[in-house]
Amino acid sequence: MGGKYVARAGCKEGAECKQKDSVLRGLPLSPLPAAQDDSDKVRRSEECAPHSQPWQVALFKRGRFNCGASLLSPRWVLSAAHCQTRSVRVRLGEHNLRKRDGPEQLRTVSRIIPHPQYEARSHRHDVMLLRLTRPARLSAQVRPIPLPTRCPQPGEACVVSGWGLVPDKEPGAAGSPVSQVSLPDTLHCANISILSTTSCNKDYPGHLMSTMVCAGVESGGTDSCEGDSGGPLVCGGVLQGIVSWGDVPCDTTTKPGVYTKVCSYLEWMKETMSRN
Repeated sequence: MGGKYVARAGCKEGAECKQKDSVLRGLPLSPLPAAQDDSDKVRRSEECAPHSQPWQVALFKRGRFNCGASLLSPRWVLSAAHCQTRSVRVRLGEHNLRKRDGPEQLRTVSRIIPHPQYEARSHRHDVMLLRLTRPARLSAQVRPIPLPTRCPQPGEACVVSGWGLVPDKEPGAAGSPVSQVSLPDTLHCANISILSTTSCNKDYPGHLMSTMVCAGVESGGTDSCEGDSGGPLVCGGVLQGIVSWGDVPCDTTTKPGVYTKVCSYLEWMKETMSRN
């Protein structure tokens, strides 16, 4: 497949992770540590109000932050298929990944179910369900996100959240001299909008599928990035997208991020959860 378009997966410990993975490329709302490529856009993201995204989930691989995800029910979490790893730990109720403030819950996973037709090269069907070994305790800080009853519309206002790269000027962040972005410890949010298929096809000719949706800002500079992979795109209080892939480096590109369109997978999700 032509073009340098990568999935938005991430990691959270060690210098080798610091230049990768960032889920928000740019509007004010919230920060988190994790991820892979983001800069200009990250500059317009802000730290989310603590626990304002109670469905946000953090997935860890061998003690390191790997991806974001969304809580669908006390037993089920939704993420991107490219976030699949053999060993997964789930953390709920998180805001600052380096501090405990009470609401956090740790869970193991009994089932990891990527879409059976997932294709890493094309990012097709980049969706995955995880069944928690023990159900989450629901609270004001840990709450499922409703699923959509319709597909997202161009111009619709949304929020994307994650623990991706942010500008070095942020206090307490250890930045990269190359990308001038770093990994914060707190969840970040950005305000973006659904873009039309026509507009997105101009940015990614031949790569966009009907099960994908683009979101960002018309002028660029705000979007998800590596490290935000698997996290939620929430529009009107419902889960419309899963952070999937985009252009790199995301700190300089003006192209939007591409999300798995949740409305395309409602039947698969329903059947999978009922069978497992």
